[in-house]
Amino acid sequence: MKKIIFALLILAAPAITRAQAPDPDLLVKVGDQAPAFDFYIAKGQKTSLDKYKGRIVMINFFATWCGPCRLELPRVQAEIWNKYKDNPKFALFILGRDEDWDVVLPFKDKFKYTLPILPDKGKKVYSLYAKQMIPRNFILDENGKVIYQSMGYSAEEFEKLLALLADRLK
Repeated sequence: MKKIIFALLILAAPAITRAQAPDPDLLVKVGDQAPAFDFYIAKGQKTSLDKYKGRIVMINFFATWCGPCRLELPRVQAEIWNKYKDNPKFALFILGRDEDWDVVLPFKDKFKYTLPILPDKGKKVYSLYAKQMIPRNFILDENGKVIYQSMGYSAEEFEKLLALLADRLK
Protein backbone atom coordinates (compact mmCIF):
# COMPACT_ATOMS: atom_id res chain seq x y z
CA MET A 1 0.00 0.00 0.00
CA LYS A 2 2.83 2.42 0.87
CA LYS A 3 4.46 1.66 -2.49
CA ILE A 4 1.24 2.54 -4.31
CA ILE A 5 0.87 5.85 -2.44
CA PHE A 6 4.53 6.67 -3.08
CA ALA A 7 4.14 5.86 -6.79
CA LEU A 8 1.04 8.07 -7.02
CA LEU A 9 2.88 10.95 -5.34
CA ILE A 10 5.79 10.59 -7.75
CA LEU A 11 3.41 10.58 -10.72
CA ALA A 12 1.47 13.59 -9.40
CA ALA A 13 4.54 15.68 -8.52
CA PRO A 14 5.06 17.19 -11.98
CA ALA A 15 1.42 18.30 -12.19
CA ILE A 16 1.50 19.80 -8.70
CA THR A 17 4.74 21.69 -9.35
CA ARG A 18 3.55 22.90 -12.73
CA ALA A 19 0.38 24.30 -11.15
CA GLN A 20 2.44 26.26 -8.65
CA ALA A 21 5.16 27.39 -11.08
CA PRO A 22 4.97 30.89 -12.54
CA ASP A 23 3.97 31.30 -16.18
CA PRO A 24 7.28 30.96 -18.11
CA ASP A 25 5.74 32.69 -21.14
CA LEU A 26 4.82 35.84 -19.23
CA LEU A 27 7.23 38.75 -19.71
CA VAL A 28 5.34 41.42 -17.73
CA LYS A 29 4.09 40.70 -14.23
CA VAL A 30 1.80 42.46 -11.79
CA GLY A 31 3.79 45.31 -10.25
CA ASP A 32 5.88 45.90 -13.38
CA GLN A 33 5.75 49.07 -15.40
CA ALA A 34 4.00 48.22 -18.67
CA PRO A 35 6.27 48.37 -21.71
CA ALA A 36 5.60 51.42 -23.85
CA PHE A 37 4.50 50.85 -27.43
CA ASP A 38 3.04 52.55 -30.46
CA PHE A 39 0.00 51.11 -32.21
CA TYR A 40 -2.68 51.96 -34.74
CA ILE A 41 -5.96 53.10 -33.21
CA ALA A 42 -7.45 53.31 -36.73
CA LYS A 43 -6.12 52.69 -40.24
CA GLY A 44 -3.36 55.26 -40.76
CA GLN A 45 -3.78 56.75 -37.25
CA LYS A 46 -0.92 55.87 -34.91
CA THR A 47 -0.90 56.52 -31.18
CA SER A 48 1.10 55.38 -28.17
CA LEU A 49 0.33 53.85 -24.82
CA ASP A 50 1.92 56.88 -23.13
CA LYS A 51 -0.98 59.03 -24.34
CA TYR A 52 -3.29 57.05 -22.05
CA LYS A 53 -1.49 57.81 -18.78
CA GLY A 54 -3.97 58.97 -16.19
CA ARG A 55 -6.47 56.26 -17.20
CA ILE A 56 -7.09 52.67 -16.24
CA VAL A 57 -6.06 50.80 -19.40
CA MET A 58 -7.11 47.28 -20.29
CA ILE A 59 -5.10 45.48 -22.96
CA ASN A 60 -6.51 42.25 -24.31
CA PHE A 61 -4.49 40.04 -26.65
CA PHE A 62 -6.59 37.67 -28.75
CA ALA A 63 -6.78 36.07 -32.18
CA THR A 64 -9.81 35.67 -34.40
CA TRP A 65 -9.27 31.89 -34.62
CA CYS A 66 -8.85 31.35 -30.84
CA GLY A 67 -11.75 29.47 -29.19
CA PRO A 68 -11.26 30.83 -25.63
CA CYS A 69 -10.90 34.33 -27.09
CA ARG A 70 -14.24 33.93 -28.83
CA LEU A 71 -15.81 32.99 -25.49
CA GLU A 72 -14.28 35.96 -23.70
CA LEU A 73 -14.80 38.72 -26.27
CA PRO A 74 -18.63 38.89 -26.04
CA ARG A 75 -18.26 39.37 -22.29
CA VAL A 76 -15.63 42.09 -22.80
CA GLN A 77 -18.08 43.84 -25.15
CA ALA A 78 -21.14 43.46 -22.89
CA GLU A 79 -19.68 43.77 -19.41
CA ILE A 80 -16.71 46.05 -19.89
CA TRP A 81 -16.92 48.08 -23.09
CA ASN A 82 -20.64 48.81 -22.91
CA LYS A 83 -20.28 49.81 -19.26
CA TYR A 84 -17.08 51.90 -19.35
CA LYS A 85 -16.67 53.15 -22.94
CA ASP A 86 -17.82 56.66 -22.00
CA ASN A 87 -15.77 56.80 -18.80
CA PRO A 88 -12.91 59.27 -19.38
CA LYS A 89 -10.80 57.33 -16.84
CA PHE A 90 -10.85 54.13 -18.96
CA ALA A 91 -9.29 52.88 -22.18
CA LEU A 92 -9.59 49.45 -23.79
CA PHE A 93 -7.47 47.98 -26.56
CA ILE A 94 -8.14 44.55 -28.05
CA LEU A 95 -5.07 43.56 -30.06
CA GLY A 96 -5.24 40.80 -32.65
CA ARG A 97 -2.01 38.90 -32.11
CA ASP A 98 -0.22 38.59 -35.45
CA GLU A 99 -3.28 39.82 -37.35
CA ASP A 100 -3.69 42.84 -39.61
CA TRP A 101 -6.61 45.13 -40.51
CA ASP A 102 -7.74 42.76 -43.28
CA VAL A 103 -8.47 40.14 -40.60
CA VAL A 104 -9.60 42.12 -37.54
CA LEU A 105 -12.03 44.48 -39.28
CA PRO A 106 -14.11 41.74 -41.00
CA PHE A 107 -14.13 39.80 -37.69
CA LYS A 108 -15.35 42.89 -35.85
CA ASP A 109 -18.06 43.51 -38.45
CA LYS A 110 -19.18 39.87 -38.57
CA PHE A 111 -19.81 39.75 -34.81
CA LYS A 112 -21.05 43.38 -34.62
CA TYR A 113 -18.47 44.39 -32.02
CA THR A 114 -18.14 48.08 -31.23
CA LEU A 115 -15.10 47.73 -28.98
CA PRO A 116 -11.70 48.71 -30.41
CA ILE A 117 -10.28 45.60 -32.11
CA LEU A 118 -6.88 46.53 -33.48
CA PRO A 119 -4.10 44.73 -35.36
CA ASP A 120 -0.81 43.58 -33.87
CA LYS A 121 0.82 42.33 -37.06
CA GLY A 122 4.10 40.54 -36.37
CA LYS A 123 3.26 40.36 -32.64
CA LYS A 124 5.13 43.62 -32.11
CA VAL A 125 3.16 44.56 -29.01
CA TYR A 126 2.38 41.04 -27.82
CA SER A 127 6.07 40.09 -27.79
CA LEU A 128 6.69 42.82 -25.18
CA TYR A 129 4.21 41.15 -22.80
CA ALA A 130 4.33 37.40 -23.38
CA LYS A 131 5.86 34.65 -25.50
CA GLN A 132 2.73 32.60 -26.22
CA MET A 133 -0.81 31.70 -25.10
CA ILE A 134 -3.96 33.78 -25.56
CA PRO A 135 -6.22 35.31 -24.53
CA ARG A 136 -4.22 37.47 -22.17
CA ASN A 137 -5.46 40.50 -20.27
CA PHE A 138 -3.44 43.23 -18.63
CA ILE A 139 -4.87 46.09 -16.61
CA LEU A 140 -2.67 49.11 -16.04
CA ASP A 141 -3.20 51.74 -13.39
CA GLU A 142 -3.14 55.48 -14.08
CA ASN A 143 0.68 55.47 -14.02
CA GLY A 144 1.10 52.56 -16.42
CA LYS A 145 1.86 49.96 -13.75
CA VAL A 146 0.40 46.47 -14.27
CA ILE A 147 -2.19 45.80 -11.57
CA TYR A 148 -3.76 42.69 -13.09
CA GLN A 149 -2.90 40.03 -15.62
CA SER A 150 -4.52 36.82 -16.74
CA MET A 151 -3.98 34.08 -19.29
CA GLY A 152 -6.71 32.01 -20.89
CA TYR A 153 -10.37 32.41 -20.20
CA SER A 154 -12.41 31.20 -17.25
CA ALA A 155 -15.62 32.65 -15.86
CA GLU A 156 -14.07 32.82 -12.38
CA GLU A 157 -11.02 34.77 -13.54
CA PHE A 158 -13.19 37.08 -15.62
CA GLU A 159 -15.23 37.89 -12.51
CA LYS A 160 -12.00 38.96 -10.76
CA LEU A 161 -11.20 41.25 -13.69
CA LEU A 162 -14.70 42.76 -13.53
CA ALA A 163 -14.42 43.32 -9.77
CA LEU A 164 -11.08 45.09 -10.16
CA LEU A 165 -12.43 47.38 -12.89
CA ALA A 166 -15.55 48.15 -10.85
CA ASP A 167 -13.39 49.06 -7.86
CA ARG A 168 -10.95 51.22 -9.84
CA LEU A 169 -13.59 52.97 -11.99
CA LYS A 170 -16.24 53.79 -9.38
